[in-house]
Amino acid sequence: MKQNVKEHMIRLVDEYIEVKGLNELLKSFIADKEKENGAWAKVTLCTHYMMGGSSPHIERYAALAELANLILDIVDDLQDQDQEDKPWMKCSQAEALNAVLALLMGFVGELGHLQVKSEWLVEVTKIIARSINGQHKDVVNAAESVDDYLVMTQEKSGSLFRLACCMGYMTLETPRETIEQLHELADCIGLVHQIQNDMRDLIRYDVKNDLYGKKRTLPILYLLSVEDEAFTPLKEYYEGKITSDVLLRDKEGFIQTIQTSGCLEYGRVVQAVCIQKAEEIYEKLQGVSPWKERFREVTYGSFVEEG
Repeated sequence: MKQNVKEHMIRLVDEYIEVKGLNELLKSFIADKEKENGAWAKVTLCTHYMMGGSSPHIERYAALAELANLILDIVDDLQDQDQEDKPWMKCSQAEALNAVLALLMGFVGELGHLQVKSEWLVEVTKIIARSINGQHKDVVNAAESVDDYLVMTQEKSGSLFRLACCMGYMTLETPRETIEQLHELADCIGLVHQIQNDMRDLIRYDVKNDLYGKKRTLPILYLLSVEDEAFTPLKEYYEGKITSDVLLRDKEGFIQTIQTSGCLEYGRVVQAVCIQKAEEIYEKLQGVSPWKERFREVTYGSFVEEG
């Protein structure tokens, strides 16, 4: 994370929170977020510069992109009750919820200080609300089909990239066609990253494994559709007929069965389709070099190299 971006986040905490304990707690959250190397800020900065921007305040917008995603990360972890090593999971839930409210007020207040136009304020709230809609679908396991999953993931994860892009272009006279291209590209990028996470989480041995939460991710939906006796216990588990202890009695063997089932290969195929679509959108996107290339690099370039 760029030092200036981090300093803006710290400044907001000091500006809004005077209670020492909560102030220090929020700063510990920001310090943990810093480990991600400012990924969201980079998207905002690259978007701004590739669209020809030169705002002296762009690092403040980049800090807001990081702040918004920190808020949503905290809420996501509180809902899933995982990521036990995170500082917001080590404090009481009441303190974590208070922290979310504090960060949210800082986010809104900074948009006011930056005198963001009303139409852009509406745009930001709609993007965040779209992510919340997708998150709620995930929380209640609403995805019954692959199409449901794709829509949910674009809403939940794609919106995060949309928000980071929005923070980059909102100070500019950006054509609506370009904004729509960026939004469509963001949805593709969100899908690529979420599918990667889902494939990784499925074969974990700890409680972060999506099976424990009976989540219907892309690879799990594939497994539930397979007509094979080896996956009858999985279907019975999702139907509530058996417990996770019964399902994972031979955890190592079950994970091995998953790895040879084809579900991970299926996930990679869907990923490849998303990457291809992202590339098509990217090629049509008007942007300034080298920032356009840098945008691709920080968002989905590593997946293209892997492919």
